[in-house]
Amino acid sequence: MKIILSNIILLSLSASLFAQLTEREYDYIFFENSIMPEYYFYTSANYSGGSYVKNIRGKLPVCEKQFFTPPNSLELKFTNGDGNWEAVISFEKIRGADHFKRPNYLSFWILPADTKSDLYPEVALSIQKKGHRTTAIKEEKRSDKLFIGEYTGEIEKDGWKFVKIPLKDFGDFQGLPTDIIFSNSTNKGAGTILLDQVELLPDMPEQPIPAPQQITAKGYEQHVDVNWPPIENEHVKYIKIYRSKDDEHFEAIGIQRPWFNRFTDYTGEPGQTFYYRISYLDFQYNETSSSRHIKANTHLMNDEELLDMVQEASFRYYWEGAEPNSGLAREDIPGRKNMIATGASGFGIMAIIVGAERNYISREQAVRRLIKITGFLKSCDKYHGALSHFMDGTTGKAIPFFGSRDNGGDLVETSFLFQGLLAARPYFDKDNEEEKEIRNSITQLWESVEWNWYDQEKEGKFLTWHWSPDKGWIIDHKLIGWNETMITYILAIASPTHPIPAVMYYKGWASQEEKAVKYRKWGETDDGTFYTNGNYYHGIQLPVGVANGGPLFFVHYSYMGLDPHLITDQYTNYFENNKRIALINWRYCTENPNNHRGMSDSFWGITASDGPWGYRAPEPREEKDDGTLAPTGALASFPYTPEQSMAALKNMYRNHGKYLWGEYGFRDAVNLDENWCAKIFMGLNQAPATVMIENYRSGLIWKLFMQNEDILQGLKKLEKARQ
Repeated sequence: MKIILSNIILLSLSASLFAQLTEREYDYIFFENSIMPEYYFYTSANYSGGSYVKNIRGKLPVCEKQFFTPPNSLELKFTNGDGNWEAVISFEKIRGADHFKRPNYLSFWILPADTKSDLYPEVALSIQKKGHRTTAIKEEKRSDKLFIGEYTGEIEKDGWKFVKIPLKDFGDFQGLPTDIIFSNSTNKGAGTILLDQVELLPDMPEQPIPAPQQITAKGYEQHVDVNWPPIENEHVKYIKIYRSKDDEHFEAIGIQRPWFNRFTDYTGEPGQTFYYRISYLDFQYNETSSSRHIKANTHLMNDEELLDMVQEASFRYYWEGAEPNSGLAREDIPGRKNMIATGASGFGIMAIIVGAERNYISREQAVRRLIKITGFLKSCDKYHGALSHFMDGTTGKAIPFFGSRDNGGDLVETSFLFQGLLAARPYFDKDNEEEKEIRNSITQLWESVEWNWYDQEKEGKFLTWHWSPDKGWIIDHKLIGWNETMITYILAIASPTHPIPAVMYYKGWASQEEKAVKYRKWGETDDGTFYTNGNYYHGIQLPVGVANGGPLFFVHYSYMGLDPHLITDQYTNYFENNKRIALINWRYCTENPNNHRGMSDSFWGITASDGPWGYRAPEPREEKDDGTLAPTGALASFPYTPEQSMAALKNMYRNHGKYLWGEYGFRDAVNLDENWCAKIFMGLNQAPATVMIENYRSGLIWKLFMQNEDILQGLKKLEKARQ
């Protein structure tokens, strides 16, 4: 993932408000449930004078005892006195979840308990532009205020009242709001109201939906996975999950969106028997009857079983979560349903190989998927053989998700893809027509990439990251190490048809000329600007790397197939170098100089991920560390730090799994300082856990990739260039 483009994501998320016909249209939801207990990150509260609104660290409390949709709601406890109070619920922007149904009204459910209706709050819509990493408002446009007591109709469910406000009633307010603002009414007094399902929605006609039938459940140590067949009925808004310990008294424990066909119930109770059933909710929250009951048992798991559990769960992202037409990996889930990510797809191919080898799927299933994948790749748009960063899985056309300039070949994403394809070519080695087809297709794709064409200046120095068919080399981003892109130079040297000179490794990737030295100033230090480093960090000497090594994905993405044990240049051996970077990261988190909550020797992994303020690439340095930890950081480091990674796996699952473990394994990231956890699973971060754990356990993907004769010949060329 490109650090240079990470800030563009926020702009692109708001570029298109309403859906193209083929993309998933999301509901515009401000609050349905909080992953984290205690308080909700995407809120704020303030008060003045004799007025008051209850808050925790300036945020609205989460109520886990009462809710309209399980497992929680928001608590709005207030006093209307002299002065004013406000409680703001902000819209959470999710990568790629950027197409929405055109709304007609604001709706939410309230549980007023004993609060008199004349004390109900007022509500307004707001479009707020806020400062980076702050709640300070730089610019704001507000609607008229409306008294919600005038919009509580006759619809009531279990004491919860439905509030439905036509958007036109808010006055001359244009655009989708970023915030919903609740505030005091003019009547004096105190009250408590619980809020749930705060959303902007269109009118959806009631349609009868059939009840669910077949479900299955499987217990692990701390959680149970509940599964059901994929849901095609567009009138199902949620799947509602119930649990019981005695098969008689069931309680609602969660809801799930229909694009998932599983729900992860983290019970935290090994050695127990649980029973489950599900029902469907429509868009008016009418509930069907329930499915049949199913039983599952949780049980203690040893280290090998825990590794299997993590590998299989992360693998599912690329199996169950794949874009169906291409069979390739989506950028993130939830996110755009048609948009596939080229690099994540290469990682996913390696995860599928692991899945077949570990019997998560059959070899025949893997063969069928690879035939679909390679068939799609042969037909999709290419740019001198390279593929774009993002493609439409239904058409094979480039999607310029990072802006109009990023609409052509992306050499780094292409190299991540071919790392997976070249691992797959020797794996599918049977003498039958299907596996021959896979091998031949991969060879055809591999030989068509014009790596040498991406030597823009034709000087035999730097490869260039991007090329646009209508804007040329406008991005002009040179590939200069140290970062995640070593694999690009290795593949370009190894190409049997369009190779670059092996000396470009030293003149480009490891260049020490002025252009390269200036580029490495991204580290905001002179350490490592000449590629080599040699300084000590947390007691560990680092041969190669900018600053103290950078985020951990630098030692993962290029080395999932490429075996770093076998890569030694004139400066270092890269398994040893990568191990030192991983240990520096671990020691930094152990020392935890910024005193972040949770960060420790068993909760570590600073790398590129989603975060409270969007996608970022933090580093294990005080000035670059915002407290965000990504499970993939520690898990994908298993080959380098097996003891430290296993300790992190156990701690993250057993002590933080309630919020951090989900349908595809660990969620992308967590920041306990901010009481924040990612809703998404990310294509670039799930597979490294599956693949690098497998490389630690068996070396499977390393062995496969290094069987390619082209790679071996390329490394021989590199050895000669070293001399």
